[in-house]
Amino acid sequence: MSNYLKNHKFFKEISSDLKKVEKELDKVLKVNDPVLSQTCISLLQAGGKRIRPGFTLLSGKFFDYSFEKLLPIAVALEIIHMATLVHDDVVDASLIRRGRPTLVAGWGNEVSIATGDYLLAKALEQIVKINDNKLSAFMAKVCIDMCQGEIQQLKYSYDIEQNLKQYLYRIKRKTALLISLCCKLGAMACNADRRGIWIMSTYGHCLGIAFQIVDDILDITADPKVLGKPVGNDVRQGIITLPMIFALKDSKIAERLKELLASDQKTEAEVQEAVALIKQSDGIAKSNEIVQLYIKKGIKNLCELPNIPAKDAMIELAEFVGERSY
Repeated sequence: MSNYLKNHKFFKEISSDLKKVEKELDKVLKVNDPVLSQTCISLLQAGGKRIRPGFTLLSGKFFDYSFEKLLPIAVALEIIHMATLVHDDVVDASLIRRGRPTLVAGWGNEVSIATGDYLLAKALEQIVKINDNKLSAFMAKVCIDMCQGEIQQLKYSYDIEQNLKQYLYRIKRKTALLISLCCKLGAMACNADRRGIWIMSTYGHCLGIAFQIVDDILDITADPKVLGKPVGNDVRQGIITLPMIFALKDSKIAERLKELLASDQKTEAEVQEAVALIKQSDGIAKSNEIVQLYIKKGIKNLCELPNIPAKDAMIELAEFVGERSY
């Protein structure tokens, strides 16, 4: 966890419980097999923001907070997230994530896929501990939808005719559903009423959409050293993102940009040319406008909730999502 994140109210409010989640992750992913042990240790040492368990814990703070009920949920959700990252790295042939070599770089595709499968199995083990059919059903449904979103992304690779509606459909399944679920289950496990569950779920959806759009912006604009991985990956892989959709409407660059984005055999020079064209368009500015709309909507949804420290934390978390540089 970075010092920047540690200093935020988001983490101050739940820091002690997040440390317990971290310890539980270490315990759950401890395995005797030497190869799986190394890959799991590598993933844990790579860290991460632990935003998803944070969403779960914070959402419970507004209701009958019970860390014991929330712990297996938070752990299961984070392990599911870790598994998706491992599988993504295989699909994308990514060698660096968070400034560290990926499992693909260190152990290859076969071991990486097996590790991702192992993580999903460990998540199932945690779900059994939850012992709540409703919560388990919601979790299963979101995992199914996430897989469908991944297939959708592969299906429309290099398709420059994609529109905003199709893009939002895809990133809802890729990112927003899991973040929304974190908030929803945190509320449900702590006996929230129907309105409270809806508020938390909608807040999570808005932040999930904003989070992914920011990710897609950073893939074009970020400093690779800060981002922890090379920029332009979406261009390389033919993933059409919001900055590209907006940039393709710019008549000055549209023709050349279409050629570059539609090609599945781009040189590195062509990747960087496409990145430069997107940056010179208004695609980044317009994408940021959409981010801010979702951030504002997410914060607005919290207005009905009591003014407790967790509310300030969730507002600051929303602002962090909109301003982050990694």
